[in-house]
Amino acid sequence: MSIDKIWVLAEVADGKPITASLELISHAKSLAGTVEAVAYGEETAAIAGTLGEYGATTVHDVGDLGGSLPGAPVAGAIAAAIVAGNGPDAILFPATYDGRDIAGRLSAKIDRPVLTNVVGLVAGDGGLSTQHAIFGGAQIATARFVGDGPGLFVIRAKSFPAETSGGGPAEVVAAAATESGPTNGAKIVASHVEERTGPKLDEASVVVSGGRGLGEKENYALIEELASLLQGAAGASRAIVDAGWVPYSHQVGQTGKTVKPTVYMACGISGATQHLVGMKNSKNIVAINKDQDAPIFSVADLGIVGDVHKVLPKLIEALKARG
Repeated sequence: MSIDKIWVLAEVADGKPITASLELISHAKSLAGTVEAVAYGEETAAIAGTLGEYGATTVHDVGDLGGSLPGAPVAGAIAAAIVAGNGPDAILFPATYDGRDIAGRLSAKIDRPVLTNVVGLVAGDGGLSTQHAIFGGAQIATARFVGDGPGLFVIRAKSFPAETSGGGPAEVVAAAATESGPTNGAKIVASHVEERTGPKLDEASVVVSGGRGLGEKENYALIEELASLLQGAAGASRAIVDAGWVPYSHQVGQTGKTVKPTVYMACGISGATQHLVGMKNSKNIVAINKDQDAPIFSVADLGIVGDVHKVLPKLIEALKARG
């Protein structure tokens, strides 16, 4: 399966394309001669410049969804283009709630399988080959589609860098959604955004995460204070999320956020493979743990064998003294 054209689902948050979509558009430029985006909502024209800057030449605008969830109408619009013979050779979806929903619905509509949890994507003689982290990231499995396209790929965030290519604004063309019937019955009646301070967890240049080694829920305040002093974001291991100490939105790991900051601090985190998958590609990793044999030290650039209840207050004190 040769790859001439790739489409990328361009999701929008806070009036701009999400980083995960820009990563896919940027990487798609190295895989195909033509890269186009699929977008929906009221702000498509406003983001055409950014999408073009990262490599998209065209934006297929599904339009305002009128309060509907995007799964059914966006999958319907893409399927209609494919049936009409105007579709791409491959479609890349960010591994978000909406991205997975749209990919699954499109897979059913066009009777094509979808490859998920992709962490690597390369072009070869047989088309696109995917890489998938398995056994908690200990092994990498490779897969590819055979037969006619398009290939559907759901890709984890931070798998590729988001790099601009200097292109002009993408051309916006209509891609009207087809009648979805009962599958489009659900409507969004209200949206609630979780309050936060500082940068988003998956976009922060500094991430400070806490784990079970903190001892109790109240000690997570040390993580939040240190993250604030470093102008970073506070993260968490799955253990303390499952224990109800912090919301799921703080979770770093295979079933949480994938982060790739300049500095990642793991405080009281043993380093289970589930957690390592979500942060081991950080540029600099600092681990604080009283167990010198903790697996987290195997990926750390700097390891501190010590009690987080003693190390963190001293570190916070030192940062405050520096102003």
